[in-house]
Amino acid sequence: MMKKIHTPLTREAVRNLKAGDSCLITGVIYTARDAAHKRLCELLDKGQPLPVDMENAIIYFVGPTPAKPGQAIGSAGPTTSYRMDAYSPALIAAGQTGMIGKGKRGPEVVAAMKEHGAVYFGAIGGCGALLSKCIKKAEIVAYEDLGAEAIRRLEVEDFPVVVIIDSEGNNLYETGRKAYLDSQ
Repeated sequence: MMKKIHTPLTREAVRNLKAGDSCLITGVIYTARDAAHKRLCELLDKGQPLPVDMENAIIYFVGPTPAKPGQAIGSAGPTTSYRMDAYSPALIAAGQTGMIGKGKRGPEVVAAMKEHGAVYFGAIGGCGALLSKCIKKAEIVAYEDLGAEAIRRLEVEDFPVVVIIDSEGNNLYETGRKAYLDSQ
């Protein structure tokens, strides 16, 4: 069953998402990769305000290619999420409720998700051109000097993701593998 999600992603909405749920996200999400995450965490460490409000926010781990004429954004496929693992717990504690990427997450991230109520979504790697069709508007809102890794505010419509790790720590990579092995 496909679940429709509208941002901001509240903790109540997060609690209703379970590992394995297919979802379509509509609303505003932000992009950030490791260089931007590092800067955000440096600001948190100094007690300074962030350039974007993390409360109930979803961050997409992506470094999109430049937009062609008539497009909001270029190819926008997910990057490997573990590169953000050193930074994600602090941003989750600051109010972030969702992350979109690909690949596994570390135990510190999962613990922060359980403690604060956050969810990790997976997007299909290799489908960046298709995913970009769900992005209706893109604008750089911070760290323009980082180029593709600048923080962007994206307006998305029916952006397809799967819940990989839910707010209770259930992990589709583990439960899905176990279910497959048990069926053999």
